[in-house]
Amino acid sequence: MQKGVPFGAPFCIFLNGRELRYNPPMSEKKSTPEAATSSTWGGRFEEALSEVAMRFNASVSVDKRLAPQDIRGSIAHSQMLAKIGVLSEAEAEAIRAGLVEIGEEIERGEFVWSDELEDVHMNIESALRTRIGEAGAKLHTGRSRNDQVATDLRLWTRDACDETAERIRALQRVIVDRAAETVDLLMPGYTHLQRAQPVRVGHHLLAWAEMLDRDYGRLLDARRRLNESPLGSAALAGTTFPLDREMTARALGFERPTRNSLEAVGDRDFLVEVTAALANCAVHLSRISEELVVWSSQEFRFVQMSDAFTTGSSIMPQKKNPDMAELTRGKTGAVIGALVNLLVTLKGLPLAYNRDLQEDKKPTFEAFDTVRDCLLVLTGAIESMRFHGDDMRAALREGFLDATEIADWLAERGVPFRDAHHVSGRLVAKAASQKKTLGELSLEDYRAEHGSFDESIFAALDMETAVERRDVVGGPAKRRVLAAIEEFRLRLQ
Repeated sequence: MQKGVPFGAPFCIFLNGRELRYNPPMSEKKSTPEAATSSTWGGRFEEALSEVAMRFNASVSVDKRLAPQDIRGSIAHSQMLAKIGVLSEAEAEAIRAGLVEIGEEIERGEFVWSDELEDVHMNIESALRTRIGEAGAKLHTGRSRNDQVATDLRLWTRDACDETAERIRALQRVIVDRAAETVDLLMPGYTHLQRAQPVRVGHHLLAWAEMLDRDYGRLLDARRRLNESPLGSAALAGTTFPLDREMTARALGFERPTRNSLEAVGDRDFLVEVTAALANCAVHLSRISEELVVWSSQEFRFVQMSDAFTTGSSIMPQKKNPDMAELTRGKTGAVIGALVNLLVTLKGLPLAYNRDLQEDKKPTFEAFDTVRDCLLVLTGAIESMRFHGDDMRAALREGFLDATEIADWLAERGVPFRDAHHVSGRLVAKAASQKKTLGELSLEDYRAEHGSFDESIFAALDMETAVERRDVVGGPAKRRVLAAIEEFRLRLQ
């Protein structure tokens, strides 16, 4: 802005030699509420923010979601201030009672939020001062909004990790239950979306549960690392008051206070970690959703989604679309975008706090919300879908899924596997040219390709036999799948 131009007046700047003019509308020239002038920001400021700057600056529409955590942190801080003699016991109790009352008002939806007070912290503090007077003005002793918001955000994220982890567990429980129901059903296993080898449906479903188990672990691992308290770091360099940071850390359920005040107020690594875990989870949910979309298609007909998790067409009455699975697949991009948003926000920030960090909450909240909804939807969709065992068995008869059994049969009799692989491939070509399955070829057809074949080769081509022969840890043999189900149920406890 040009020197000497009154605040709110038209002004111009020069960018790459071009003159850019700005004429603020009358409603944006000056804000008048006393709350947004020097009463909020101290004696240095004599003029109020313009309306456009106030709107640009305000974050309360987003960060009011931190109100429960802000109140918890303020109560812990006030109790500590009473312990070190900054507050009297009566003042600390008045603060506690006032904050509890404000929290209940917020929960009922009766609290009036003001953009002029900028954020959740100032809104709550202003309401507290209105209720209890001078004691409320003492609450901010020894702290800054920098350590206050860092503490609130860690508390919120910790709670969100716990809730999301439990929703992952709920989906896993449904998947494991469905795996137990379908342990006797066989289906084609795929590579490159081409029919490859027979597996048990339960074995395939347990693969989903394993993917989610890593997401669960990543989320709780990130939660463990974020569980340190920034409270008492103040703006960046701590405070001259003899704060008991261990006391507030314990009161808020943190493992310990953060070790460096500069880093504590400027750190958002913990958001990157949890959002990366959420992005990974969203990708897994998308992959599961893709299989549900494919399996429920007319071309596959492996499952039928329930009416509660499908929609119809506005023009084609026969349609039953797997929209919930498709939306889960589609929403993955938003979670990945939240991670990128955070990384780009952080990449150029010097220590300690910078106002850019105001932009960390929206992507974090959206990532958690999106993953939560996707987990809820898929839990219901998978719990209510029906499996079409007959169509799965029919799919096993096409695509030569038993070709590997021929190669293994020969290898067990001393034929080098690469040679056995070529023999099996020639038999597949022969069967395809005759429009037969491998089981429909004659023994003479087999012996024409290799003299080792005898009648026992046909027993090896049975799909159930093929699956049961894969009796290794992590394999699809029935006893292995049943053992995996029981082991998983122990994990879920």
